[in-house]
Amino acid sequence: MSQQSTRICILGGGFGGLYTALRLSELSWEGQEKPEIVLIDRQDRFLFMPLLYELITGEMQTWEIAPPYAELLADTGVRFIQAEVSQINLETQDVTLDSGQVLHGDRIVLALGGETPLTWVPGCQEYAIPFRTLEDVYRLEACLGTLIASEEEVIRVAIAGGGYSGVELACKLADRLGERGRIRLIEKGDCILANSPEFNRKAAEAALKQKGVWIDLETTIEAIAPDSISLLYKGQEDTIPVNMLLWTVGTQIPPSIQGLELKKNPRGQITTTATLQAIDYPHYFILGDLSDCCDAEGQVLPKTAQAAIQQADYCAWNIWASLCDRPLLPVRYSHLGEMMALGIDNATLTGLGLQLDGPLAHVARRLVYLYRLPTLNHQLKVAFNWLTQPLQEIMLN
Repeated sequence: MSQQSTRICILGGGFGGLYTALRLSELSWEGQEKPEIVLIDRQDRFLFMPLLYELITGEMQTWEIAPPYAELLADTGVRFIQAEVSQINLETQDVTLDSGQVLHGDRIVLALGGETPLTWVPGCQEYAIPFRTLEDVYRLEACLGTLIASEEEVIRVAIAGGGYSGVELACKLADRLGERGRIRLIEKGDCILANSPEFNRKAAEAALKQKGVWIDLETTIEAIAPDSISLLYKGQEDTIPVNMLLWTVGTQIPPSIQGLELKKNPRGQITTTATLQAIDYPHYFILGDLSDCCDAEGQVLPKTAQAAIQQADYCAWNIWASLCDRPLLPVRYSHLGEMMALGIDNATLTGLGLQLDGPLAHVARRLVYLYRLPTLNHQLKVAFNWLTQPLQEIMLN
């Protein structure tokens, strides 16, 4: 009986998981048999989340930011399984899927990402719309379609959270709804984008003001009803009408990870070594929103797309090294800057010595994200579509 080949199970197909799989598929295994690489995700498509906002305004199409895994992994040798992870046995290294299938992994990557918590405020689960998945976009689009087709003179939209997601949503929705829109951004802190460079924050504040977005600072949402929300500001509670509430606050760990007896921080994220391995469980590699990791210089890795992509490079190398008796490398994170969309044809960018806003930043942001798309083939398809889109619009008109 032939010996079973080594298997690497990657749980989660976001930036950390997919990019790890792609990097592993490119490595040379020095004459030994190449391991089986299995990528597992509950969706059938990868989602390039930083461009999710462009779907609201029709600036991009779903296929551009959410290509199927089957397309991305073609000719890589990576096997994709669409399934939900229901259980992980730390000791035996067995992964149970919702289909009942059990996979043993000689190395296991935990990159399942986070989920939006909808239980913090009464009525949130019933009436708020999160913004993290394609399904969320479809739900938002359905609500927008109904409201736009209605006889409502004014469409009132509230957005919980004045971070990156909340600001980008507010700007895109303001452009989408035009004069009918009344957008309200609600932030419990004393400023929006508290962790953003000052240049980006000032550009965002100017864009929001120009679009007529109302900002409620030092304000919390106390309750959500079908057509109203209750706000608390400096001890005074007020109920205001809304047609729609978008929730962008917080991240929680998936249930399949919460029960694992791994060392975690108070937020439930798994503490790792600088080589991305779980404490006391070196066969488990942790990436992205699930990880609590400090790099070789002692800086805490942020929960961003650029950090997850960099982690993926180190993760793939360290898995390879652990199987080939080579030394593992500690992560060395390089902060490349921050970008935000501020509506149609408008953005802000700070990084690598540059500070840009307006249309030029919009073009730069698009080019950076084009380069970051997961495969060269997909990059070329999207680039060709961008180049020919103006011609297509002229021909249609």
